[in-house]
Amino acid sequence: MDKPDASGSIDVAAPVERVYSLVSDLAGMAGVAREYAGGRWLGTADGPSVGARFRGSNRRGARFWTTIATVTDAEPGRFAFEVKSLGLPVSRWQYDIVPSADGCRVTESTWDRRPAWFRPLTVLATGVRDRGTQNQRNIEATLARLKRTAEHA
Repeated sequence: MDKPDASGSIDVAAPVERVYSLVSDLAGMAGVAREYAGGRWLGTADGPSVGARFRGSNRRGARFWTTIATVTDAEPGRFAFEVKSLGLPVSRWQYDIVPSADGCRVTESTWDRRPAWFRPLTVLATGVRDRGTQNQRNIEATLARLKRTAEHA
């Protein structure tokens, strides 16, 4: 796979399973992630599994938008999903969680999948001109919140 457009890692004093349950919980991540405001599983899906789809709600200031995501990886060491908007590829988000001596190391990464012609339209929807820089900031904030949440669970 190509290099992510934004990525960050943090050490968490919590077991892999606890962190995985947090990053794969649609409601729980709404309180941790910076732009993600919540989501709901679609169709017969009722939790994370490969192929499951969910509608994600996102908010940045007064701006609000939704996307459809399909889970591509769902196991305690990795949770990942591909995001689309209006049927077009937008991004891939991935959480890699590896055991460490004091708990685990979590790496959050994202790949921008938007076609070049679609990018100006997404700027109107989200208010973000430099998505790579914004995602890097979002990842850093999300990982810090994830660490606090996991370690105090």
